[in-house]
Amino acid sequence: MKIKWYLSTWFISLWFIFSILIIPFIIGLILLILRIKADKKIKKEWQEQGFDQIIDIQQRKQEIEKEIEKIKSKSEDDINKYKREARQEINKKQIRLIKEIRDSKKEIEGERLQADKDIAKLNKNIQRLESKVKLLEEDIKLKSDEIITLDDELLYQSFGFYDPKYALENSDQFKAKLNEIRATQKEMVKNKIATNHYDEWQLDGSKQKGKVMNNNNIKLTLRSFNNECDAAISNVKFNNINSMEKRIKKSFDQLNKTNKNNRIEIKKEYLALKLDELYLAFEYAQKKEEEKEEQRQLREQIREEKRVQQEIEKQRKKLEKDEKHHKQALLKYQEQLENASEELKTDIVVKINEINSRMAELKKEQDQVDYREQNAKAGYVYIISNIGSFGENVYKIGMTRRLEPDDRVKELGDASVPFRYDVHAMIFSDDAPALEAALHREFDNRRLNLVNMRKEFFKVSLDEISEIVKAKHDKVVEFTKLAEAEEWRKSEKIRNKQTKSSLKEEISI
Repeated sequence: MKIKWYLSTWFISLWFIFSILIIPFIIGLILLILRIKADKKIKKEWQEQGFDQIIDIQQRKQEIEKEIEKIKSKSEDDINKYKREARQEINKKQIRLIKEIRDSKKEIEGERLQADKDIAKLNKNIQRLESKVKLLEEDIKLKSDEIITLDDELLYQSFGFYDPKYALENSDQFKAKLNEIRATQKEMVKNKIATNHYDEWQLDGSKQKGKVMNNNNIKLTLRSFNNECDAAISNVKFNNINSMEKRIKKSFDQLNKTNKNNRIEIKKEYLALKLDELYLAFEYAQKKEEEKEEQRQLREQIREEKRVQQEIEKQRKKLEKDEKHHKQALLKYQEQLENASEELKTDIVVKINEINSRMAELKKEQDQVDYREQNAKAGYVYIISNIGSFGENVYKIGMTRRLEPDDRVKELGDASVPFRYDVHAMIFSDDAPALEAALHREFDNRRLNLVNMRKEFFKVSLDEISEIVKAKHDKVVEFTKLAEAEEWRKSEKIRNKQTKSSLKEEISI
């Protein structure tokens, strides 16, 4: 079906152009309605004939082509517009970036200049502080030199070795030397040569008064110095001798500084005598202590010898008593033998033989006692330990001349140690002191006490001791390797039990 010409779009639009007039508008409206009806009628006919889809496709195609054209047109415009905007944005950013770089350069340069100033300032402060630290360190050193430590705990911690300055043999020689130095000091004071001083002082225009004043000042200075030295010397000990020496020197410096205006100065020779007195007093006290220890050791040795003699006498009396008893028994049996029957004679002869055998043993024991009494070197070298007191692999190697050496071991395990000693070996030797000395020399560097050589404890294994005994002793010696340490082991068991019980109580609480 074809659209009539008066219903064409251009004709209807023409009427609407003149719509300012009512009639053309009405005509245009009527024509538009007729056109819509005609389009519906055409559409219906096309639908009935099946051409409506083609029309829709063509219409859709036209619409798509229009949209494509529109997009192309729009895309080109947009791209051009985007390019223009992008160029403008790039230019703006370049300008802004250049400005920021310039500002950053200026800021960095400013910061660098400020940093250089700060560094210079810091270096100046560091130099000032280093100078201050150096001055403080020098001040600390000066103050440290002036400090005199009197606290015993600190003195024990800082205790060092003291090198003896006098090789004198006994305390009497030290005492004589001490008296000699003190006499020299008195002579210097008496002859007014203990100080350097000015003698031309005048007081109230009088030389005599000036001399009296000067003498009084000298006496006062020396008295103060002597009192300080006497206090130091009377309190000197092994752990504070350096502090006492510093104390005397400090007093010397302070008094000389105080009397500078009085032109009085204690001489260094007088100071040296006081320091010698300090050293001598210390070494004299040490020597006296050593001699006391030697005397104690000697008394112990005398007591030991006395006990040995007592044991020998006791043993001899016992043997003599046994011998007398057996002799009497022998005489009795011999008398019975003369009047006895043949049957009894056999029994009596057996008893007489037993007595003779026992008397022979008694004779050997008497000979042994006589030998021990005559040979002062015969005795026992004992190897004993006390794990509970000293720990494992610590052994005491000593010597006793007792007939019963175990008595000596029991004495050593008295109240001075918490547990009894265990005996690992008891070695009889005809020269016990020599064997003991040989063992001591062999393990000298293994001593626990490196100062007092009379303390005979060594940190060494029993195997090492056994090897040396075999090399130094020509007889077989039996060693007991395991220490029973009965009291200590029982104590440890009880202690562990108590600990476990306490832990259980804490856990239950």
